[in-house]
Amino acid sequence: MDRLDPRLPQTWLGANFWSRTGGPLMWRNYSPDVVREELAVLHDHGLNMTRSFFYWPDLQPEPEVIDEEKADRFADFLDAHRELEMSTIPTFIVGHMSGENWDPAWRNGRSLYCDVWMVGQQAWYIENLTRRFADHPAIAGWLISNEIPIYAGEAEEQTVTTWARIMVQAVRAGGGTQPVSIGDGAWGADMSGHASGFSTRRLAGFTDYVGPHVYQMETDIVRSHLKAAFVCELAAIGGRPVVLEEFGLSSDFASPEHSRSYYRQVLTTTLLAGAVGWIAWNNTDFDDLAGQRPYSHHPFELHFGITDSHGRPKPPLEALAEFSRLLERIDFPHCHRAWVDAALVVSSYLAAGYLSVDETQRRLVVRHTEQAYIAAKEAGLAVGVVREQEDGGLPEGYRLYLVPSVKELTAPSWHQLVDLAEAGACVYASYCAGESPSQRGPWWSATEELFGVRNDLAYGINNPVVDDLVEVRLLADLGDLRAGTVLTFPTAGTENSRAFLPVTVTDGRVVAVDAAGRPMIVVKEHGRGLAVLSTLPLEHFAARRRDANPEDTWRLYRALGLIAGIESPVQVEDPRVLIDAMEHDDGRIFHILVSERPEATEARVHSREPLSTLDGEPVTGPVHLDPYGVAVLVSTPSPQENR
Repeated sequence: MDRLDPRLPQTWLGANFWSRTGGPLMWRNYSPDVVREELAVLHDHGLNMTRSFFYWPDLQPEPEVIDEEKADRFADFLDAHRELEMSTIPTFIVGHMSGENWDPAWRNGRSLYCDVWMVGQQAWYIENLTRRFADHPAIAGWLISNEIPIYAGEAEEQTVTTWARIMVQAVRAGGGTQPVSIGDGAWGADMSGHASGFSTRRLAGFTDYVGPHVYQMETDIVRSHLKAAFVCELAAIGGRPVVLEEFGLSSDFASPEHSRSYYRQVLTTTLLAGAVGWIAWNNTDFDDLAGQRPYSHHPFELHFGITDSHGRPKPPLEALAEFSRLLERIDFPHCHRAWVDAALVVSSYLAAGYLSVDETQRRLVVRHTEQAYIAAKEAGLAVGVVREQEDGGLPEGYRLYLVPSVKELTAPSWHQLVDLAEAGACVYASYCAGESPSQRGPWWSATEELFGVRNDLAYGINNPVVDDLVEVRLLADLGDLRAGTVLTFPTAGTENSRAFLPVTVTDGRVVAVDAAGRPMIVVKEHGRGLAVLSTLPLEHFAARRRDANPEDTWRLYRALGLIAGIESPVQVEDPRVLIDAMEHDDGRIFHILVSERPEATEARVHSREPLSTLDGEPVTGPVHLDPYGVAVLVSTPSPQENR
């Protein structure tokens, strides 16, 4: 497949910044000396930028008025960055911050999106602040807002998109030529299934990068570690660079060592998922502000800092420093993601707005593809996360297509999957009835043509999986899975979703059955390719379970990869050690291992090419990995290995 590698003018590695002298009120309590101390600590640990904030009630105290004293303080803040050769991305409409919404006194409840006068005031404010600072060398980019759906609410997509376009135009009218984005968090329907009005795809039409904010809680440590990576994969929908604009944790929620591990995992896995910038939340703790809103009523917000309230580094900053050194050692500006031959399909039902598709079903699309992403990583299978086009159509050219626990694809896409298999691809889909009782059945087409089966469903009735564990026994070889192999799948789900698809096999071939002898995996050959059906919702089972990963879906995916002719030149035996690659322009390949083990481990690595460490030492045995640790191996493929 063609390589998609959107870039920004520079690599951003930094922190969201409020000074410990005031938090959101820092422009009232500004200390040039403290700000310089705070920036110096970040700089000394390899960070090169910040994301900063114009606190709106202070900067625009009246309509068409800029507070000159506050603006002068921001100018000094920019100078402090320049002194350290750092840069910053100012954020205009704040607005929302850390559990509190902050209004200019003159807003009086007017709609930020729909009230013409209010839209004009925002545009005036943005244009005038941009004009003041656009030529300062410390300006790296611009952000319109901070999580504005929380502050201004949700609205129709057309309304939000029009408002956002006007705000971006205000930056350009003020002379801002640097990259600009919205700052909304990338939480809309095409990312989460919830229609907030903020469409990542629509906004990409006039912005320069996408900035996800990722803080979700989890019940599975591997899902927690890979959550931000999968979000970054989804965020590439508009073809714009992806910057992890906010991520982090309160040290009230995690021990120091787990905090370090979480940062290390998120930074490394998002690097491998295509992110080109990282901005942690946030630069400092705020213990001296415990009586000030928002910290008084959200006390855990006091301790999101990568430094403590005295400016001392915390474990997350140490992980950022480690990551900074990694980016330098691999010469990241001259690296790109490795080629992939496997496609993980995201159904268009996530965001297309078709009638009679409820949010329950849309959210499941995310959960199922996320779990499939994890299983593919555990299988050592690099995947491209691809989107089904609205009203049908999938990108061509992949050797393997994974369609996990799917209730809905459009009819044209099902027929296209037949064509892709006949052209030589391996097509995999697993059934899921979905969690909604509405139209509970497969929204599939060409099922018999693709898989060689007819469904044996009774109308309105699903076929429950009653056992807590399903054993699937292979009757024939499948990739590296030999006949007689038993795969085990703990089950989960609701009364609607915990169900299998009963089938009558026509011209398919049953390769695996359950304890009752029912077909669980069916294969049908198509020309040079084949299609593989799982009648169980394997990814749904795992997505709905606590501490699910790894589970045996990764073994099935590894077998599918081999059938499709996909074999990584460097492989790891342990599914708890993930591996992916970055390619340097000079031909070197950096194979990055990420351990999902809480204890130290020695990973057995198999390679077709000689491997070395970043220090140039040859790798001749197992590779040591610290708990939740990272290791980087280097190879230089022979000419026949290069594409």
